[in-house]
Amino acid sequence: MREPVVVVGGGAAGMMAAISAAERGAVVTLLEPNERLGKKLNITGKGRCNVTNDADRETLLAHVPRNGKFLYSVFSRFDGRDAMAFFEALGVPLKVERGNRVFPVSDRAFDISAALERRLKALHVKLVRDRAVNVEIAEGTVRGVGGELRAYPAGAVILATGGVSYPATGSTGDGHRMAAELGHTVTPLRGSLVPLAGELERGGACDRLQGLSLRNVGLTVFENRKKIYTDFGELVFTHFGVSGPLVLSASAHMRHFDTKTYRLEIDLKPALDQETLDRRLLSDFEKHINSDFCNALDDLLPQKLIPVMVEASGIPPRQKVHEITREQRRELLDQLKHFGVVITAPEPVEGAIVTSGGVKVGEVNPTTMESKLVKGLYFAGELLDVDAYTGGFNLQIAWATGRAAGIAAAEEETGRTP
Repeated sequence: MREPVVVVGGGAAGMMAAISAAERGAVVTLLEPNERLGKKLNITGKGRCNVTNDADRETLLAHVPRNGKFLYSVFSRFDGRDAMAFFEALGVPLKVERGNRVFPVSDRAFDISAALERRLKALHVKLVRDRAVNVEIAEGTVRGVGGELRAYPAGAVILATGGVSYPATGSTGDGHRMAAELGHTVTPLRGSLVPLAGELERGGACDRLQGLSLRNVGLTVFENRKKIYTDFGELVFTHFGVSGPLVLSASAHMRHFDTKTYRLEIDLKPALDQETLDRRLLSDFEKHINSDFCNALDDLLPQKLIPVMVEASGIPPRQKVHEITREQRRELLDQLKHFGVVITAPEPVEGAIVTSGGVKVGEVNPTTMESKLVKGLYFAGELLDVDAYTGGFNLQIAWATGRAAGIAAAEEETGRTP
C-alpha cells in the first residue's frame, strides 16, 4: 500500500500543495497546529487578501528580486492568471485593482481560505492538528514525520511551514530548523516588506512626527547616494521611523544594511513641479505677509509637520514673511520636494510581512521543489530563500511552489508499485 504524502503547514503554500497532490491521486495528510488553516493568509492585505497579480511569467519574475530565476519553471506552469482561474473555479469571484493587484470581489480573505478548505475536504485530505517536530529519514530517503502527538509514516513530505514573520500566526521557524537538521543550508533570515527605523535628516528623531500619515506623496530610495527605487502613495511616521504601504514596498529594495547606507526622500507635493510650487508659496506668503514664518504654512502642510519643516528650512521661525529672501524660499522649496529621512535599519523580522532568506535554492530542484539532499522531501512557500515585492507576488510564489511540490510528490507516490 502506498504511504501518504504528508504536508507540514496549513498556510497558503501548504494548502495548495495538499490540494495539488490529492488531485493527482495521492493520499494526503496535512499537519497544522493552529485551530484554523490559513491564519496568516487571513490577515494579508489588511484582511482583504491580495491573492496574486494579474501577470504573466516575465512580469512575475521581474518582481522577485531575490533568486527570481529559481522560479522560472514554476511560474511557466502556473502564473498569476492561472492562479486567478484556479480560485474562480473554486467559486471565488475576483477583481483587479491598481498595479494589477488581484482581490476577492468580497474583499474578504476568509473567502480564499474557506474555498481552499472546501477543496481539501472534497478531496478527502486528512487534516491533523499536530505540530511537526522532525522529518524522519533512512538511507537518504524520507520515511515520515515525527509530531508532538505521534509519528506519521510518509512516502513524501512537503515542508510548507512559512518564514519567521508574524510568529503569532504559527510562523516560528520550525521548518528552517528541520531543514537544517537534514543538512540544508538556511540563509540568514531577515524581514522584507517591513517598517524602517530612522531619523529625520534635519530635525532629529522621527517620533516628533509620530502618527502623522501622509497621503499622495512621492518616495525615492537612495542606496549609497544612488537612486534605486521611486513610488507614490501613503506613508506614516512612527516612534522609531517610518511605515505604511510606500515604506513596506521600498524596504524590499533595501537589502544590504550591513554594507550600504540608505536614505529616503519624500516629495510632499508631487503634483506640483518646483516652479508651480514656488508660485503657490508666493501666494501663501502674500496672504501672510506680516506674519511670522512659523505661522505662514498652515494652508500648505499638516500642523504636526510645520515646526519640523520650519527647522529643516533653516528660516528663523519668528522671521517676518515679507523678510524671507529668494534664497531662503528656495531652501524651503527644496525641503518640500526632498524631505529627507536617514534609515538606520529595518525593524525586526517578527514585524515583517514576509521573510527574506530561507532554504538555499541551490539545494532544491527548481522544477519539482524536491530537495537535492533528501529523496522525497519537498519545500514550498516562504520557507524557501525567495521573496518578492508587494502586489500579490509573494502569495503567487506560495501558490506556484506549493502546486509544483504537490504534483511532484504525488507523482512520486502514485508512480510506485503498491
